[in-house]
Amino acid sequence: MDKTITLDDLEKILTDSLSGDMQDIASEALLSGSLEIDVSEIDRTRTPKAVRAVGEECLLLAKKFMNAAVLLGFEPDDELRALAGAGLVHPDADAGSYRDRLSETLAPAAFEPRDFPEFRMPVQEVRLGAKRSEGGSRSKTITLGGEKTMPYFYDNEMPNRNYVTLDVFDMPVGLAKSVKVNYEDVMEDPAEWAEKAVNEFGADMVTIHLISTDPGIMNTSAKEAAVTVENILQAVDVPIVIGGSGNPEKDPEVLEKAAEAAEGERVLLASANLGMDYKRIADAAVRHGHAVLSWTQMDINSQKELNRKLIRQCGMSPDAIIMDPTTAALGYGLDYAYSNMERIRLAGLTGDEELAFPMSSGTTNAWGAREAWMIASPLEQDSGWGKREFRGPVWEAVTGLSLALAGNDLFMMMHPTAVRLLKNITQTLRGKMTEAAGYEKTEEMPGKRNETAGRGSADPEDDWLTAVFRSGNEKDHGEKQ
Repeated sequence: MDKTITLDDLEKILTDSLSGDMQDIASEALLSGSLEIDVSEIDRTRTPKAVRAVGEECLLLAKKFMNAAVLLGFEPDDELRALAGAGLVHPDADAGSYRDRLSETLAPAAFEPRDFPEFRMPVQEVRLGAKRSEGGSRSKTITLGGEKTMPYFYDNEMPNRNYVTLDVFDMPVGLAKSVKVNYEDVMEDPAEWAEKAVNEFGADMVTIHLISTDPGIMNTSAKEAAVTVENILQAVDVPIVIGGSGNPEKDPEVLEKAAEAAEGERVLLASANLGMDYKRIADAAVRHGHAVLSWTQMDINSQKELNRKLIRQCGMSPDAIIMDPTTAALGYGLDYAYSNMERIRLAGLTGDEELAFPMSSGTTNAWGAREAWMIASPLEQDSGWGKREFRGPVWEAVTGLSLALAGNDLFMMMHPTAVRLLKNITQTLRGKMTEAAGYEKTEEMPGKRNETAGRGSADPEDDWLTAVFRSGNEKDHGEKQ
């Protein structure tokens, strides 16, 4: 039931809350209809914003009350109208004509598409690998970076495509079944593993992870690790990435020895970070002519700091730095990794010299997601996950493709099918389906498979995506945990 408030009620509220002379003043004001507020003591210079805000609100209330009075049939005099300004509505005014008058006062505005941010600085180009004429022994080199806009945009061509480096380990390691089936015949020999990655699976580079050097695993000496690096360099003719074990005390020594063994080959030392002796690694890179992977943990400010120190403290050239801002897998923080990489790339393009470097992604981290390798969900109420032989490679490929859209250049991966899928899609986005994606150079898609770039065969009549999965999973079908 609605309740009305009378003047007597309002008077009672005021008198209950006031005392002394104020009660008489309030009662008189209500009865006479003249309530005045003394504002002469307000100092507008002390709180100008507050005074202005209160004044605007009071004016707005006055207009609304005056409109209400007009609608109730009480016509304000000319003085009140002048004080209130425009906006009063007469009860007899025609609504249509009022809207017409209102529309006539609107200023015309033309639609203009939003401009792209001004990209003032291209991403630094970094070349990996060195040919014989340059003091190395590689028959192929790759160049990362050089972008002048965000990836796959129409306003500027990407001068260099995305590249993939396949992971190789210096000892047998535990891998997901879908991955292991591709390498189980070579896991005892890192050189053979690297050779298979290049010759059968189309790797642009290989990454040798010297994990046996960890004191908690085998504590392999830095000298022995250097021999492994030499064997890898003899087995393949593509550029290589040299990674340690992740031990902050041992890695600087290991990477220093590895850099010496690979002198002249312009390898990528992975990695330097703020939690280890990055100067020792950077000095080795400068001394032996290599590049360094600048790794931080998903923090743009830490990335700027490390890049700045590598250049100013360690004397590294900008064309020898590649960033790894950390990759989180699909479903496990990929959105954070994407946002961080995108911020870094946009900052670099718009003039931040400390962030204008190519980026690398540890896309292999996708296999840390249980959805990538488990046969089925452990939850009874969950829906089916589908065949893991397909699900795992897709999980890795989607992780990589997402970061490709954020500006990533180099992908560290494991599954051959994921590699082919990522290469095909990124090349398609660039408008260039080439041999680099495992197909012969043709004017249209699909093309005939280049059998030297991957295992198995594919029917030329098939679409390219089906061919990718058929070639990459021949041995996977029917496997059980």
